[in-house]
Amino acid sequence: MSRLAEGEEDALGQLHGRYAPLIFGLAARSVGRASAEEIVQDVFVAIWRKSPTFNPVKGSFRSWVLRIAHLRVLNELRTRGRRPKVGADPGGLQLGDVPEPGPGPEEAAWLDHRRDIVRAAVDALPPSQRQALRLAFLEDLTHQQIADFLNLPLGTAKTRIRSGLQSLRSRLAPVVALTLLLAALLTTIIVRDRMLRTTLRRDEAALRLVTSSDVVPRRLVAAPGIPAEAHGNYRGRAGVSMAVLTVSHLRRASAGRVYRAWGRFGDDWYHLGDLSPNADGSALIVCEGAHLAGPPTALKVTLEPVQTRPNASTPPVIVWPSP
Repeated sequence: MSRLAEGEEDALGQLHGRYAPLIFGLAARSVGRASAEEIVQDVFVAIWRKSPTFNPVKGSFRSWVLRIAHLRVLNELRTRGRRPKVGADPGGLQLGDVPEPGPGPEEAAWLDHRRDIVRAAVDALPPSQRQALRLAFLEDLTHQQIADFLNLPLGTAKTRIRSGLQSLRSRLAPVVALTLLLAALLTTIIVRDRMLRTTLRRDEAALRLVTSSDVVPRRLVAAPGIPAEAHGNYRGRAGVSMAVLTVSHLRRASAGRVYRAWGRFGDDWYHLGDLSPNADGSALIVCEGAHLAGPPTALKVTLEPVQTRPNASTPPVIVWPSP
């Protein structure tokens, strides 16, 4: 786990080989083999992401990882408990008798509250405006029909309707603003949930990549003038448009500078992404792109000014093949 926290993905493969069968066996007893396979992936994604937080002083790795697996199993069982049980209904007869689901308690309470506010705003209008609006929107009469019903000139009927709507707009502005705010918050939550799901799927794919037995890591070593302990590992696979690059023992970038990863595929250099090493100099990026499906001919990490465009000709900090 110490090696994994330092960015050595080989350690993750060893942990996977040692503990994946145990986790799978325990999970399969409770949730079945198909779900157990997903839980194993989830657990090792968690190990990968949380490796810096593991503290052997608080307990063994075995206890730590089994606790993670136990929580994943409980989450799966809770999810199943919320799923509706579906029975055979080839003719759709049972489904036809199912009532249309109404709003939940929170939504129903909000709708009732909103109706009360709208009703109070309408009741507060002058009687002439209130009567004209009710004929227009509840009785669905045209402006001319309203004028005839109230024995008014057409212009006067239109003025009452327009004045009533303006009064309602000013009275209901806080409700409209709150509704828009709630809609914006809901949209933000949905977008963040989709982003999180995308990130989790990407991490799972990267985990499968780095633990694959046929992936040969390419080791980047320190360039001349750089401390010898600085290094990196690139893991890619033929036909897979994804790669994982880890670095270790890089010095913190000074203000206004950033580490940039580069890969040469064929005759062209590609910017693989930026790296932000933590306090011990470690960082990880998951790279994606069609060019990654082929083997690289060269790899390097450079240190460049933040404000400039990425420049593949910048001298490397770590490089493969070794200089």
